[in-house]
Amino acid sequence: MFGDMMGMMGKLKETQQKVEATKKRLDTVTLRENSPDDLVQVVITANRTVKEIKIDDSLLADKEQLEDYLIIAINKAIDKATQVNETELAAVAKEGMPNIPGLDGLFK
Repeated sequence: MFGDMMGMMGKLKETQQKVEATKKRLDTVTLRENSPDDLVQVVITANRTVKEIKIDDSLLADKEQLEDYLIIAINKAIDKATQVNETELAAVAKEGMPNIPGLDGLFK
């Protein structure tokens, strides 16, 4: 039993290292999202760090519309990045988790 526990602890530590490596890799994964008419573009990492915002010059005259478009594009980018982030981290966690009863439903 003690050997099983040590093996499980080793597996958990290995999984934790893989999760940390995945988080670092996700810093290099960039996603682009646009406003509905492509006048605003947001570039974000899968770890949800905004890297770039491009704004079409035609929006500079209408502050309210620009603000609305920024909100739409940033929220869409955050949603997409969150989905990629959670999917990647869940896959790594599930791969490394020992077969513990009751945990199967956590990483689907």
